[in-house]
Amino acid sequence: MDLFPEEHDGIAVQDDDDDDIDSLDAGSLKTDSTSLSSWVAEYREENGRTYHSYKDGAYYGANDEDAKLHMDICHALYTQTFNDKLFLAPIDPYPQQILDLGTGTGIWAIDMAEEYPSAIVVGTDLSPIQPNWVPPNCKFMVDDMEEDFCWSDNHFNYIHIRGLHGTIRNWPRLYRQCLRVLKPGGYIEHAEYSAQFTTDDDSVPSDGGVAAWNAVGPECHEVLKTELQVLEKTADNLRASGFSDVEQHGFKWPIGTWPKRNELKKLGRLAYAHIDTGLENWTLRLLTSVLGWSAEEVYVLCANVRQDLCNPKVHAIHKMNVAWGRKAG
Repeated sequence: MDLFPEEHDGIAVQDDDDDDIDSLDAGSLKTDSTSLSSWVAEYREENGRTYHSYKDGAYYGANDEDAKLHMDICHALYTQTFNDKLFLAPIDPYPQQILDLGTGTGIWAIDMAEEYPSAIVVGTDLSPIQPNWVPPNCKFMVDDMEEDFCWSDNHFNYIHIRGLHGTIRNWPRLYRQCLRVLKPGGYIEHAEYSAQFTTDDDSVPSDGGVAAWNAVGPECHEVLKTELQVLEKTADNLRASGFSDVEQHGFKWPIGTWPKRNELKKLGRLAYAHIDTGLENWTLRLLTSVLGWSAEEVYVLCANVRQDLCNPKVHAIHKMNVAWGRKAG
């Protein structure tokens, strides 16, 4: 069943008096290169979390076990949203070279390598947190995607990006690099979720944790001079960078078990788990280093967000867009 029909007025909410309504609580829910210097894996520790040392500070998210769990839940969320698909772009059925920028734990790259044994799948990240045991056609490397690409022109059939809002300082430049290394006819696909939460029915309290969360993000990224709501401009940026046949599809992730449809209720559990494991991951280093908050203040903000999202009467939504484009030729 399609979770997201093209035309809808919003996600139907389960009635409060339905017998099976339930609520959530916060508690329920290496690279293969031997030439890397040892310091790359000697991570910086702050407030009980660890962060990448290569290009220290380029990315605000943690890379410890909690962060890896968060990334893998996010992968499951995307996959369920796409009806068990790993991507939406109409790529060649027998790709030879695939690039995953910002691969994280490498779970998407590993799944792609297993699904497409014809392809060499390369995943890049600032942190070498990927497993050692991977399919033989899957490779990982430590790299900064904002630096000049090392690959030759017309090399990849498909480039995949997701979940990098607020971290890239020049999206058009990154897209132009992707255009250069793509083969003619190859595709780029960029999936991005919002840095903020919204609602279709004004059920999110205007003075609660979610409202405070939505306000503090833009304040941070105004200081950093990075684009926070990347999903709103992805398609336009792809077109401006020279890609053809650009398409964009929007999705809504319900947060929690408040939807009436069982499929969306299941998706809502994943969306809540993604946020529950991600709140401190997204904010702890960001707010303490950029805005000068104490760690305790960050924990309070995250607790207040959870309090809103655990309430079945709060019908919060996390928006996500997927855009893709083709290199002409």
